[in-house]
Amino acid sequence: MTMFSAAPLRSSRTHPRAHVVPIVLGGTAALGAVALVAYLLWPTWGSGGANAPDRLPVSVGGTLFNVPTTAIRMKIQRHSGPQERIDLDFLYPSLEPPGAPKHVTADTVEEAMQPIDRVFLSISAHHDALAPEQRTATIYPRYLDQAATNAADGLTMRMFRADTPYGSEDFYSAASPALTARCTRDAATPGMCLSERRVGGADLTFRFPRSWLSQWHDVAEALDRLSAQLRGPKG
Repeated sequence: MTMFSAAPLRSSRTHPRAHVVPIVLGGTAALGAVALVAYLLWPTWGSGGANAPDRLPVSVGGTLFNVPTTAIRMKIQRHSGPQERIDLDFLYPSLEPPGAPKHVTADTVEEAMQPIDRVFLSISAHHDALAPEQRTATIYPRYLDQAATNAADGLTMRMFRADTPYGSEDFYSAASPALTARCTRDAATPGMCLSERRVGGADLTFRFPRSWLSQWHDVAEALDRLSAQLRGPKG
């Protein structure tokens, strides 16, 4: 009778734990590596992000302006570098940039309808178009009524003739401080004035309520001061 020993059979078997231990060790090492990479790559900034700069260097028509960020009316224009046009507004008389706009609801709409308290400014590249002072000297006189009235101390007003492109407007001018403005007349909405000047390769177009012309010296000085502030210090 042939007898077989059980010892070889026992030695040929692999204990189940022999497979489990390497797997566990490998998994632990992999998890440790993943945790280390995640730690090294995890963002270190806060959820709010970096604050926007107070001012942006903006080039319009090749002319550099130093623009307060919060004064820029359109979000798409809030970046530095060359731009064809930029639209701004400033509180008057402080000439500070306005704060964040308030959300208007049906309950607060009447409260929101307050008198205009700011100067609106558009800066655009002129591309060698007729300068504002040339337009004032050569174009407007063709359409103005000959009669002039003294609107305020040193400020004169002439009406545009009704049969002209500016028939619903009046023209104001003063020599010192210098001011020229084309203003619509009060109607369903308050009259607004438009005053233009050229700075380098850009035209600056200011808009403000016609009622401010009762203190026109202050308005003229504010426009001069705002133009100088936007250009910044000259080297």
